[in-house]
Amino acid sequence: MFSYIARQPILNRNKQTIGYELLFRDGPDNCFPNIGDEQATNRLLNDNFFSSAGEAQLTSGKRAFVNFPYSSIVSGTPLLFPKQSFIIEILENCEPTDELFEAVKKLHQRGYTLALDDFIPNKQWTRFFPYIHIIKFDIRIISIEKAARFIQFYKEKTKLRFLAEKVETQEEYQQAYDAGFDLFQGFFFSKPEMIQRKSLKPSSLTTLRLFKEICATDVDFDKIEEIIATDLTLSYKLLRHVNALTSMRSKPVTSFKQALIFLGEDQLRRFVTFVATSHAVEKKPQSLYNLSLQRAHFCEQLYRTRVPKDNGNQAFLTGLFSLLDSLLDQPLEELIELLPLSEQVKLALTKRAGPLGAILNLTDAYDQANWPLVRKYSTALKINESSIADYYLESVKWSTEYEKTSAK
Repeated sequence: MFSYIARQPILNRNKQTIGYELLFRDGPDNCFPNIGDEQATNRLLNDNFFSSAGEAQLTSGKRAFVNFPYSSIVSGTPLLFPKQSFIIEILENCEPTDELFEAVKKLHQRGYTLALDDFIPNKQWTRFFPYIHIIKFDIRIISIEKAARFIQFYKEKTKLRFLAEKVETQEEYQQAYDAGFDLFQGFFFSKPEMIQRKSLKPSSLTTLRLFKEICATDVDFDKIEEIIATDLTLSYKLLRHVNALTSMRSKPVTSFKQALIFLGEDQLRRFVTFVATSHAVEKKPQSLYNLSLQRAHFCEQLYRTRVPKDNGNQAFLTGLFSLLDSLLDQPLEELIELLPLSEQVKLALTKRAGPLGAILNLTDAYDQANWPLVRKYSTALKINESSIADYYLESVKWSTEYEKTSAK
């Protein structure tokens, strides 16, 4: 299953790209999706801000402009993401209600950048202006001449910036420039270009277990940690998500428990609900999930044989994330850089080096039934071959039992 994203550059008056508008598409033909606004937004955010290669690569390090429908704004969906991730575009079909006004004020107070998309002048929106940063005019709907009068009136009274959308010719660009527009977007600069990438979804069985836990009056963080630790998708997205929110910390969040405590009950409920429902009807191959779990447990057992007093968490992560490239069809080196993993884990995953790299080599050899290599690596690690066989069977049993208990 792939997700498709169209992006279109947004330029300043010097024709320098300052960001990209991201548009969700449902296929490689660059057509509009046959789904609702909220689902389209959630899919776009879930596929590109929780997982995959990340928004930094998607927007070449520039700001992302993302459409948000009314329901997403008033429910606080943007608060799931760090304020520097994107610019919130309030869709043109949003009604300027008191509920929306309070939500916009809250987002502004939290430091988010907001834009009014395809704006049509209306006095009901005036009270929003102190909390809005950018107003976008579709020059196919509002003429440049009419927009110019609006810009002239408000540019002297506010700090608003104005964006001309659907600029398709050099003449239109020059007219918009002379009218006082600050930003420009349209086919004159670039048609939307397609970016195809593999999207990663949580196991439906894990989702059901998590929903059960977060619906409890008192959230059991230990139980949720146990569930998330055995799901590759949620592990990956949780660590990326929390570290994006805590990017200013001197030390990254590297454990699931630490991440869960940071989120707290309310944010945790929102995170689980958001990720799970974004892909409620889609699943990844269960066999690949099971293999990831099996490898994680196997690596953990092997490591604890060598270092009995260690809980083996780093080895577990090494095995768990060792199949990310297969799941996402992208180089493992690029994906690993997005995670706050220890250097020894990164070294193991990308170079197969260090103690964890040796354990991963042994795991690969056993998976491939390459007995000469199994003997070579077990000798190097000073692990008895018969013990390795026991650990392997135990890991198979463990991952199978997990699948059974999850299905209940």
